[in-house]
Amino acid sequence: MHKTLINPHGGHLIDRKLAGGERDRALEAAASLTTLTLSDRNLHDLECIATGIYSPLEGFVGEEDYHTIVNDMRLSEGHAWSIPISLQVSDQEADRYPLDGDVALAHPDGTVLAIMTVSDKFRPDQDHEAERIYRTADGAHPGVAAMRRAGPVYLGGPVALIDELPDRSFVDYALTPHRTRAEFAKREWDTVVAFQTRNPIHRAHEYLTKCALEMVDGLFINPLVGTTKSDDIPAEVRMRCYLVLLERYYPQGRVVLGTYPAAMRYAGPREAILHAISRQNYGCTHFIVGRDHAGVGDYYGTYDAQHIFDEYNADELAIAPLRFEHAFYDTRSQQMATGKTSPSTPEERIFLSGTKVREMLQRGEMPPEEFTRTEVAEILMGALQEA
Repeated sequence: MHKTLINPHGGHLIDRKLAGGERDRALEAAASLTTLTLSDRNLHDLECIATGIYSPLEGFVGEEDYHTIVNDMRLSEGHAWSIPISLQVSDQEADRYPLDGDVALAHPDGTVLAIMTVSDKFRPDQDHEAERIYRTADGAHPGVAAMRRAGPVYLGGPVALIDELPDRSFVDYALTPHRTRAEFAKREWDTVVAFQTRNPIHRAHEYLTKCALEMVDGLFINPLVGTTKSDDIPAEVRMRCYLVLLERYYPQGRVVLGTYPAAMRYAGPREAILHAISRQNYGCTHFIVGRDHAGVGDYYGTYDAQHIFDEYNADELAIAPLRFEHAFYDTRSQQMATGKTSPSTPEERIFLSGTKVREMLQRGEMPPEEFTRTEVAEILMGALQEA
């Protein structure tokens, strides 16, 4: 492995996947265990834990870590961590899973995926969690709503993955941290910047990623493909957009595309930290944080997700944020810019957003070149007409 790659968060990369005889014995043991059927979010979390994306977590968080995460944005041992990765169940289900016992974690189709040792069972104050993590207890917030739906009883403990998750999409791009680190080392990249997105890349995103690429050896475009809101553009459509952009508008050999299997929590600043930690585990040294990262509605300030990084030092969080202002198309200079580089007036600036692009498409309007590349607009329009 390339000697200058950044260390994983916590010092070493977690791998909770069983193989060989160990896997066979676990699969046999699972047949006699009580089964817990996982939700979509649980499935995404299990994959992120087992493959090391959520290093140093080895399972769903226990009570001590839960409280230090919620209150202090750190694990009990001191490492930065901003959102509790929880396995929640209903009151009725909770009695089925005894403390200090093993449980089989299953896909909704019945496939047993993992064994979890239940080391903790607790019932936290969900209103407090909502206020601390999402800055609101409003049930209209998608993250708060998902947390409440999942159940009031939390199970914590280490997991051991027995089987790959079925129905995995984008297999060619489902790169684990072990694979991305090997790829970055092969390319001899010492510095890598990650870009998180749950939208197609429009011109403002393209501008930010290319500015960042001027400063580092390589760019890791890492779109989130886990559960999102129903009105977000589907991942399979977005992947087609990313591929056409990379083929035609980015330098070959300086960009890697890989999917990020996490679910969106829409936790704004807190989620920006989780996203950064995940990308450090992939091997990235820098992380792009723009306007309203992981935001939804008006729950967070425009640049709150940038300011939260100031609450950690380099010993607690090694990956460095690259903070960008809101980019716009400058009609005076006829190029992308920010307030730091453009002398234009507000009337000469066209601000772009995924929301605006979606609204135009829903009206049957083709977004102009100032908003998004024509090839991307055509893919989005075609997908909308097929829906």
